[in-house]
Amino acid sequence: MFANLKGLFNPSNKDLRKRILFTLGCLAIFALGTNIIVPGAKEITKNLGFLELLNLMSGGSLKSFSIFALGVMPYITATIITQLLQMDIIPYFKELKEQGATGRQKLNRINRYLGILFALIQGYVFSIAFLGDAGTFGVVKTTIYLTAGTAFLLWLGDQITKKGIGNGVSLIIMAGIVNTLPSTFITAFNELVLAGTFSTWTGIILFALFVMVYLLIIIGVIYMQLAERRIPIQYSNRTSSAYGGEKSYIPIKLNTASVVPVIFASAIIGIPSLIGEVIKNEKFANFITNYIAYTSYTGFLLYMVLIFVFGYFYTLLELNPDEMAENLDKNRSYIPGITPGDATSNHLKYVITRITVFGTLGLMVIAALPILFSKVSNLSSSVTIGGTGLLIVVGVALETYKQLESSIVSRSYVGSRKRRRNR
Repeated sequence: MFANLKGLFNPSNKDLRKRILFTLGCLAIFALGTNIIVPGAKEITKNLGFLELLNLMSGGSLKSFSIFALGVMPYITATIITQLLQMDIIPYFKELKEQGATGRQKLNRINRYLGILFALIQGYVFSIAFLGDAGTFGVVKTTIYLTAGTAFLLWLGDQITKKGIGNGVSLIIMAGIVNTLPSTFITAFNELVLAGTFSTWTGIILFALFVMVYLLIIIGVIYMQLAERRIPIQYSNRTSSAYGGEKSYIPIKLNTASVVPVIFASAIIGIPSLIGEVIKNEKFANFITNYIAYTSYTGFLLYMVLIFVFGYFYTLLELNPDEMAENLDKNRSYIPGITPGDATSNHLKYVITRITVFGTLGLMVIAALPILFSKVSNLSSSVTIGGTGLLIVVGVALETYKQLESSIVSRSYVGSRKRRRNR
């Protein structure tokens, strides 16, 4: 799998190594910024609840209330909303989707503006919720700091995409999650081995078991990210032996929706909690804690149901069977044994539905693991197993590896052609 990466050390790939170093430098700036606290703010000591996902993606910045406390989540929210609007909900956004590269540039610009707007709103709400005693000037000042932090991260992500390697915004999210991993294992080791709760050897065994389970979950997440159902297709103007006998197919990923359903579900459940933080009503806060927060039994059940519903419908909207069948017909291709038209659309819907059910159930398990682990474990809340963060890290790592491998292979191919010409 990693054989092609040997070419990274080839002298002809010096510019590629510079891109990697530039990317690492930008991520180091992000890591440094997560430790710069907003002036006048202080660390949040209480449980963040639904905001733990945001805290995780921002590298623990929300808990410490650093200048990067919002991370790039406002931009991610804006991107998800515009993706939904492209699905024949608002004609203008659907037209942009069909315009190709020009439409993508316009959509990217819209996402940036919406992201900054959402950062401004979220920064103001968080400032009131966690720093309400700072006064009007303090709240406004903090809101500006948080919004500026998100704007800087979006700019930094653009620089990584243009001058580095991989998708800049995705790498910043991954870096935030990876940034919290060392403290997770250090805390687990301290509480299991050094705290004296267990005998030394029992603590070591429990810590080794913790690491093994963590690695097994990572393997499971990798399998989930790579798993796909391949639907074979045949072109009417091409024989089966054409192009060296290579077969064409439509890949349907097991987890097409990625972490979008979890983000949606967390946002829906988090709205009442955030309202409770702002209005400071004790009865309302107790109701949220006992019935709505996903640490409660009813809240956990609601959380799982929302993930399934969002995962199911988002995938069907993203992979529109009617549109896929129409595109096959336009390209003069078909699924062997299936009549073009409505029969193809129904077959695709049947396959996508089955794949989506299994993929969404897997996503529910990954999202439920840290919640269930906190229920059965006496370890600190910062020590978790599984969770959406691993799904993001694995997904981004695999995509970055594919891009890096593709770049190395293409450069070696161009280099070999030049050498053949010079002979």
